[in-house]
Amino acid sequence: ETCLKSVSQQTYVHKEHWVIDGGSTDGTIEVLRKYNEYIDYWISEQDKGLYDAMNKAMQNATGDYLWFINSGDLPFDLTILDNIFRKNKLFADIYYGETEIIDPNGESIGMRRHQAPEILNWKSLLKGMKVSHQSIIVKKEIATNYNTKYKLSSDFDWVIKVLKKAKSIENTGLIISKFMEGGLTKKNLIPGLKERYQIMLENYGYFPTVISHFILATKLAFYYVKNKRF
Repeated sequence: ETCLKSVSQQTYVHKEHWVIDGGSTDGTIEVLRKYNEYIDYWISEQDKGLYDAMNKAMQNATGDYLWFINSGDLPFDLTILDNIFRKNKLFADIYYGETEIIDPNGESIGMRRHQAPEILNWKSLLKGMKVSHQSIIVKKEIATNYNTKYKLSSDFDWVIKVLKKAKSIENTGLIISKFMEGGLTKKNLIPGLKERYQIMLENYGYFPTVISHFILATKLAFYYVKNKRF
């Protein structure tokens, strides 16, 4: 509900709000009905998982840009879209920024481990998911469907592919989203890492992938020792 409220209250008026729910029975439908007047379209039905739901939204959305926010995550504040699109008049293919990590109560834990690079391109992701999926806004015309054969890390594959197609990529210098710690991939860490390895093989080839994983594993180990979290 907090996510729905924060999106509906965005000061930027030129937005379209889609909600795709996988047939929840936990009271989600009642919440959606409560916010019905603020949502352009919502549906609750069985689907083939998170990325199938995101494909449904992407295929039907009529706006120029796509921004995916999961139910536990939040826009950074109520003016973030205004701040991005009013200050950036070039209409880049991709806008990106930083991510704050929050706990289930919405309290800040700190900034995301990966800091968004000053310059971002598809090769940047050889060093890991350098930009959170929730902090990247993509022009619809360059977006491809999420590959649903990946159940945990298709967002990683998707970001690589849209970065490959993008001709203009703008670093907003802003914190765009708040990400709730303990997402789908983190709860399924080993299977998620296996998917990422396969995605990197497909996009970067064998030797760059192996070298990258050795470096990433070393950095991750040091980070965990220092911070006691991934």
